[in-house]
Amino acid sequence: MDETPLFLVRETLIVALKIAAPVLLAGVVVGLVISLLQSVTSIQDQTLTFVPKIAAMLLVAAFLIPWIAVKLMDYAAWLFTMV
Repeated sequence: MDETPLFLVRETLIVALKIAAPVLLAGVVVGLVISLLQSVTSIQDQTLTFVPKIAAMLLVAAFLIPWIAVKLMDYAAWLFTMV
């Protein structure tokens, strides 16, 4: 049985996780900080976390666009050499 498709899918998922991890980590950190602030100040507004998390994730994504583009181009070049 040829394991190439399985290997390609695994590598694709790894690249996707590497690209998404910093953006998701920023959302988690901002969410944790806001959650701590909410518990300290007793503000229990559910919608308070959305705007800062989205803003932080957009800022991180915008800052990392060059790195993401390089990762995707490297993966595409590697993929074309595999096929």
